[in-house]
Amino acid sequence: MTVALTDWMLYSMWIVMGAMGLNFLLGLYKSLKASTFSSDLITTYLKDLVMLVLPMFMLAGFTVLDHTGWIMETAYYIAAFGIVVKYVMDLKNKL
Repeated sequence: MTVALTDWMLYSMWIVMGAMGLNFLLGLYKSLKASTFSSDLITTYLKDLVMLVLPMFMLAGFTVLDHTGWIMETAYYIAAFGIVVKYVMDLKNKL
């Protein structure tokens, strides 16, 4: 099963990955500035890729099986919105 993201699904994935990247860079900057760098910073984001982004790709793949054409896409967009809100709140807490 291949994953083909539509335009809006691709844009929402870019927003999710951008929020993750900004959060990672801010955390990296803060830890390097405070000289408290540890590998937990990297493993946390690898875990988030598996636990948050991989299910989004699975939902995108399941859109082929959805006969209505909107249930899986709606779940995909809700997941993307939830992930972005999570990372925006994390960014707010780091600042």
